[in-house]
Amino acid sequence: MPRPSRRSRTLRRIHVRTPKTTKLVYKKRKHKKAHCADCKKVLAGVATGKQSEMSKLAKTERRPERPYAGMLCSSCMRIRIKKSIVNMKV
Repeated sequence: MPRPSRRSRTLRRIHVRTPKTTKLVYKKRKHKKAHCADCKKVLAGVATGKQSEMSKLAKTERRPERPYAGMLCSSCMRIRIKKSIVNMKV
């Protein structure tokens, strides 16, 4: 029986073959990449990792320096900016 702290599904359960039996090993899940809020495309230039690793990176290494960075891809950002300019003129 695993330790009570390991029973949650936040950890991946991996069966590892050993010479005698198979053992259940618990590992942390991989962090997913950031996706665009509009088109769901994977964002380029946005770092992924543990919170402790991310805090050690510089702000410019975590995400691009542009409007909607970390939320929208570059093509969706251009569309959103163009729409806002058109709405300002009207």
